[in-house]
Amino acid sequence: MIQENATQVEEFILQGFTEAPELLPLIFGIFLSMYLITVLGNLLIILAVISDSRLHTPMYFFLSNLSFVDICFSSTTIPKMLVNIQTQSKVITYAGCITQIYFLQLFLVLDDIILTIMAYDRFVAICHPLHYMVIMNPRVCGLLLLGSWMLCVFNSLLHSLMLLRLSFCNNSDINHFCCEFNQLTQMSCSDTFLNDTVMYTAVVLLGGGPFAGILFSYLKIVSSILRISSAQGKYKAFSTCASHLSVVSLFYSTGLGVYLSSKAVHSSHSSATASVMYTVVTPMLNPYIYSLRNKDIKGSLKRFFETATN
Repeated sequence: MIQENATQVEEFILQGFTEAPELLPLIFGIFLSMYLITVLGNLLIILAVISDSRLHTPMYFFLSNLSFVDICFSSTTIPKMLVNIQTQSKVITYAGCITQIYFLQLFLVLDDIILTIMAYDRFVAICHPLHYMVIMNPRVCGLLLLGSWMLCVFNSLLHSLMLLRLSFCNNSDINHFCCEFNQLTQMSCSDTFLNDTVMYTAVVLLGGGPFAGILFSYLKIVSSILRISSAQGKYKAFSTCASHLSVVSLFYSTGLGVYLSSKAVHSSHSSATASVMYTVVTPMLNPYIYSLRNKDIKGSLKRFFETATN
């Protein structure tokens, strides 16, 4: 039963992907498998970096943090969805919905910023190799990560506080598998002009800014690689950032797909399906892109398991 007064609901109903009960076990199995693969894959990346002193470099420091953020990102939405399917309940409390949006915003933007820092790291390593250890020293890396967390915490807190000022009246159905900022603002019976202004400002600054930084870094990287005379040198330089470039492409292409689909397609189920790409699929694929394309990671994991089995 949804408890409500004249201006505010206390619970929301997450409609999910389908109302057909016979499909729920299949959906549960698919998402449980994807979640376990995401957690295991990213934990292996973290384990490889921690266990191998040769990977104690800025590049792998940020990679391990990216893996941690990806675990948290997936854990923000999938466990709640799995619990709802298992208990055959679609309810999420008002406080739970706001909390989910807070952490979803936090880890989404943090993922974006860490990818930008990693692009800058590759830019310094390739374009300014002699000054790399001076520019990307441990203190700078720590400050970059700390500043990223502080910025993302403030951004998420701002969005969450902005949502608290909205009223939702009699509308409590969310045609999605999780709570998202856009979903709640569209459902609100309050004036959302201020919320929309803050959201679009954040998208430009925290979405467009990092994207411009990544684009600039890779333009400089490509320019430096093209000036290398030997083919072997070009291959070695490009291979050091190929994994990161693949992850960046996947992250932004899925994010752009979600944005375009939400604007062009009026089906809420289509929007929910598109959201799976950046909330579930991208965090799941990231560790495999790095491990398959990165000899250092593969070598570290191989040595770890050989030591563990001996």
